[in-house]
Amino acid sequence: MSKKEAVINNLKNGLYIISTPIGNLDDLSKRAILVLTGVDLIICENPKHSIKLLNKLGIKKKLISLHDYNEEKIIDKISSYQDISKIGLISDAGAPLISDPGYKLVQSYIKKGIMITSIPGPSSLITSLQLSGLPINNFIFYGFLPKNEKKMNEIIIKTDEHGLTSIFFVSGKNLEKLVKIINRSFSDNDISICKELTKLNETIHRGSASSIYEKILKKQINLKGEFVLILAAKPKKDKIIVDKNIQDQISKLLKKYSLTETVKIVHNLTNISKNDVYKITIKIKDK
Repeated sequence: MSKKEAVINNLKNGLYIISTPIGNLDDLSKRAILVLTGVDLIICENPKHSIKLLNKLGIKKKLISLHDYNEEKIIDKISSYQDISKIGLISDAGAPLISDPGYKLVQSYIKKGIMITSIPGPSSLITSLQLSGLPINNFIFYGFLPKNEKKMNEIIIKTDEHGLTSIFFVSGKNLEKLVKIINRSFSDNDISICKELTKLNETIHRGSASSIYEKILKKQINLKGEFVLILAAKPKKDKIIVDKNIQDQISKLLKKYSLTETVKIVHNLTNISKNDVYKITIKIKDK
């Protein structure tokens, strides 16, 4: 028995979450190919799409289409043989479950105590982060935003609250709208727009929100297809430290002058911005 046959024969019953290429077929791991070969059937998004990958690999398997609207039905369909079958879960491209159906399916396995494992591999989320050139030590993923401009704007505004790099999946139809909204509130923030990742025509646009929006308006960015947009958080300002002497002077000035006059005097004497002086003065005044 060959090593390949041994691996396939030793696959345990359960669910195999398998990452597939996002553009370059060579990114598919040997382990992923072995598991795709060894499972009894494959649950996928679009069988017409997935069969192209399997044909290239010379693999013939029964394919079951999974979507948000039919997930409960699919779970019922396979429930009688979940624990005695090896079932693969793939998406059209990349890592399953990331902005794709499958959550309820995974939960059904967990509740029954049936094995689940992941066969890691390509992911547009991770690849775009690596190529963005933006801070990625901490980030938050939003997936696809609502198409409604008002709701989209509400989410973008809230990104400033957590101070993290934000990642969005966005279709070409909504890209201009999204960048326009970002430019409206965060024109100086850096963004990165990634398309056709791992393919020969892979394209990354980097720059401020205003510069990227200008490119879109000038038709310098092809809006066809799907994109990953990454938005950097606003740089945090260094905390202004005011020594006790200045604080004492502010306290004395407030006894003689109005808040506005005190701010103006301190600003002229210290070169600390009026906004920062105001914040400090308010705190002292309210004590």
